[in-house]
Amino acid sequence: MTPLIGIEEEYLIVDPHTRHVAPRAAEVLAAATNVLGENIAQEVSRFQVEARTTPSADLSELGARLRAARTEVAKAAQECGLALVASAMPVLGDKGPIPLSDHPRYANGQVRYRALQDELCICALHVHVDVPDEELAVYVGNHLRPWLPVLIALAANSPFFIGRDTGYASWRVISWSRWPVSGAPPYFESFAEYERAVGALSETGALMDAKTIYWDVRPSSILPTIEVRVADVPLEINDSLTIIGLIRGLVLTALEAVARGDRGLPVGTEVMRAAYWRAARDGIAGCCLDLRAGELVPAPEMVRRLLRHVRQAVGDAGDLPFVEEGLDRLLRRGSGANRQRNVHAREHDLEGVVDDLIEATVA
Repeated sequence: MTPLIGIEEEYLIVDPHTRHVAPRAAEVLAAATNVLGENIAQEVSRFQVEARTTPSADLSELGARLRAARTEVAKAAQECGLALVASAMPVLGDKGPIPLSDHPRYANGQVRYRALQDELCICALHVHVDVPDEELAVYVGNHLRPWLPVLIALAANSPFFIGRDTGYASWRVISWSRWPVSGAPPYFESFAEYERAVGALSETGALMDAKTIYWDVRPSSILPTIEVRVADVPLEINDSLTIIGLIRGLVLTALEAVARGDRGLPVGTEVMRAAYWRAARDGIAGCCLDLRAGELVPAPEMVRRLLRHVRQAVGDAGDLPFVEEGLDRLLRRGSGANRQRNVHAREHDLEGVVDDLIEATVA
């Protein structure tokens, strides 16, 4: 049976006149709740909201739900004199600590994490895929680890941050990497080892609770799912769906390998960090480290290797034509990061970049 998928996307709220992020997410949340109900939620910063879809096994149905969610949130923002932007970090805004939403949890985080929260305005794509149990989720995570850098390159959509070009395709990945429990998870031999690691991290004070296990792949503490949260929020919905189809294909391929007794390739943490850095810097226009082969290859070649790896599973789910077309489109015209830089080169200012983001987010 094809597993269900649930999606979460985080967006920025922008003043369409100044093009700066606006700390008015609570107003947009209130305006959209009547339609979206529990499928829209508060985020850590006052610049953000999160939209969710109810789970489905059908990628086209998920796409329709995601489009509807973006449309409703954008409409709510417009009613408040604001705009919605799918960019993984703010292009323009005031320098200084990010204003946090009103919630005791975020106040606790300020005490615990301090200046780490000053840039905590990152928007990601979170993909939840059903798996039978937590033990299998850990082994699936082992199998996904070598492929996480290429997902970073495909989804990269944060080259600018508060008025400057960072030199990276995904500054979100770099900014987020400073947190004590973030990035690629370690390789785990068992769920018991995972639990021991989480317990030790809790003892250090690095975790407030299970929700602050911010690894890019993690078993859910509530549902029988694995959550993959490695990707910047893509600018275009079809890019989100392409990446979602690939992630489900990776999970299904991993489950088959685990059933054969294969618990994944134990790639070293430092090599993973370097592969993350390279993918975040260069995106799809550069090179990626093939962690299974131990060689640096052009990103398009790494994408082709990924597609070969998951082709059977993606085909069995009925998603192969859509995913192939989506990857071809991404390789031809680039990710959201490429689009942002191309607009900047044409318009010669970041206001034009924000205008394009506003238009493309709900196109």
